[in-house]
Amino acid sequence: MKVRAIFPSNMSSEIISGSIQNKGLVRILDYTLNDIPNKSEKYLIVTKCEVVSPALEMEIKAEVKTEEYDIVLKKPKLENEVKREGAGIILKAKQEMVSKSAAQIVYEQRENMAPSARMALTRRVHPLVSLNPYQGNWMIKVRLTSKGNMRTYKNARGEGCVFNVELTDENGTQIQATMFNEAARKFYEKFQLGKVYYISKGTLKVANKQFKTVQNDYEMTLNENSEVEEAVNEETFIPETKFNFVPIDQLGPYVNGRELVDIIGVVQSVTSVSNIKRKIDNENIPKRDMTVSDETKRTVVVSLWNELANDVGQELFDIADKSPIVAIKSLKVSDFQGVSLSTLGKSTVLINPDIPEAKKLRSWYDSEGKGSSMASIGSGLSPSSKTGTRSMYTDRVSLSHITGNPSLGDDKPAFFSIKAFVSLIRPEQAMWYRACKTCNKKVTETAGSGYWCEGCQKNDECCLRYIMVSKISDASGEAWVSAFNEEAEKIVGRSADELDKLKSEVGEINAYQQKLKETTWVPHLFRVSVTQNEYNNEKRQRITVKSVAPIDFAEESRFLLEEIKKMRNSQ
Repeated sequence: MKVRAIFPSNMSSEIISGSIQNKGLVRILDYTLNDIPNKSEKYLIVTKCEVVSPALEMEIKAEVKTEEYDIVLKKPKLENEVKREGAGIILKAKQEMVSKSAAQIVYEQRENMAPSARMALTRRVHPLVSLNPYQGNWMIKVRLTSKGNMRTYKNARGEGCVFNVELTDENGTQIQATMFNEAARKFYEKFQLGKVYYISKGTLKVANKQFKTVQNDYEMTLNENSEVEEAVNEETFIPETKFNFVPIDQLGPYVNGRELVDIIGVVQSVTSVSNIKRKIDNENIPKRDMTVSDETKRTVVVSLWNELANDVGQELFDIADKSPIVAIKSLKVSDFQGVSLSTLGKSTVLINPDIPEAKKLRSWYDSEGKGSSMASIGSGLSPSSKTGTRSMYTDRVSLSHITGNPSLGDDKPAFFSIKAFVSLIRPEQAMWYRACKTCNKKVTETAGSGYWCEGCQKNDECCLRYIMVSKISDASGEAWVSAFNEEAEKIVGRSADELDKLKSEVGEINAYQQKLKETTWVPHLFRVSVTQNEYNNEKRQRITVKSVAPIDFAEESRFLLEEIKKMRNSQ
C-alpha cells in the first residue's frame, strides 16, 4: 500500500543534508491526515519522524522495471531530486536498486531489538499532554522522576497498601500515578528511580487539586492488569528530574501549606543520625538534619527522614567538609524554628547534580559565598516568633484583600498573614468533637464499653478537640474563619475539655459565655489559607487558621517601619 506524504518546510535541512533520503526507511512518530487544495487525495502530513535505515548503496544507471512496485525508474538529472510544493516538501523516488525490501529491513531490525524497542514500533507512543479519561488504548514512554514509599492504610473496607510515582515524558510533561494493593506489590520493586518505561492499560481521572504534586489536570491509576516494561538504552530521550527551585529567602509564603518546594543549596553542616519515636505506633524513625545556604546568603535546616537519613544523609555527612551542592525535590515547609524543611517519602535528593543551577551556585560559592556571613532565615526573631510567627511578616494583607477576591484559592490554596481581632464567637455552635487520644480521629460512643475509634479499631480513651468558627475583623472588613484544636486553644486560652466544664457549670453568671466574651477584641497575628468549597452547587471561600500568635510589639514596630520605608522609596 502506498500513501502520499508531505514533510513540513522546517525539515528541509534534514532532507538536503541527506539525513532523510529517497528509499531510506523512516519511522513516523507523529502525523496528521489532511486534504491539500487542488489535490484529489488525502496527504499524510509528517510532523515528527526518525531515520531507521539510510538509502541503500546501488544506484540504477539506466531504465529498470521493478517487479515489486511495477513502475519504471529513469536515470535522473540529479542524484536526489527534491520538489517543493506549497509549504511542504515532496520527495520523488530515488533511482536505486533495493537489494532488501523494506519489510526485510524492519524484520531484521526488530529481531535484534529489545522487547521494549519492538513495542515502540508496533504501538504508537502518546505524549502525556494528549491523555484524558475518555481515551481508549494508549501507551506512554516516561521516566520515573519520583517514587514514594510503600504505605499501609486501614479503613472500613479493610487494610491495604499504596504508593505513588511521578512520571515525566520527553516534552517535560509530568503526571502522578498511584497503585493500590496487588498493583502496588507488583510494581513497587519494578519501578526504579531514573529509569524509562513503556506503560499502558492504566486509567485516568481528574486530579484532586488539594493533593496533586505535579502540574497536570489528571492523575493516573495503575492496576494489576496494567503493563509496565523498561525501555532499555533510551534514557537520553527523556529529561531528568524536573526542578522548580525556590530561593531560601522566599520560603515564607509556603510555611504550613500543602504546596511542596524544591531547593538547591550548598551544604554547610550535617548532623549525626538520630531516632525519633513516632507517637502512633512507637516506631523509631531515623532522622538527620543538615544546614544549606544559597545565593540569598540565608540558611535553612533540612531534615532527612527514613532511608534518606541513612543512605544519602550518610554520604553527605562524609563529604560535608567539601561543601557539596544538593538539589532536593518535594520538601515540606514547616514553622519549626521559624522556617524549616522536611523530606517526605517521595522526596528526591541529588548530590552535585550536573545542571546549570548547580554550576552557577558552585561558581558563586567558590568566588564569594565561602567568605560571606550567612544568616538563618529565622534569625533575629523574638522567641515567640520562633513558634510560628516568622511567616506572619512575609506576605501581610488586609481582610478586604481576601474577601474582595472571590477567585482566590480556586486553583490551589492561597496563604496570607493577617493582623486582626476576634470580634465574635457564637456560643451556641458545636465547638468541639470527641476524638481518640491516639490518632485524633472522631470516636463513637458504644453501649457500656466507652468509645470506639474506627482508625485504631479499638475502644480507647477520648478527649474533646476544637472545631471552632469565629469572626475576625480589621480596619478593612471582617470574615468568618475556621480554627482547629491547637489554634483555637491559643485564641480561647483554654482547652476544649476545660471550656466544656465551664459550660456545664450552673450559676447566676454563665462562666462559659463570659470566657468567650473575654476572648473577643484581642489582637492576634493569623496565618490563614484560602480555598474554594462547593456548597449547593455554589463556590464559597473557606478561610482556615493555620497558625496564630500574640503580637510582639517590638517586631510589629520593625515591620511597620519597613513598610513606611518602602512607601517612601516608591514615591
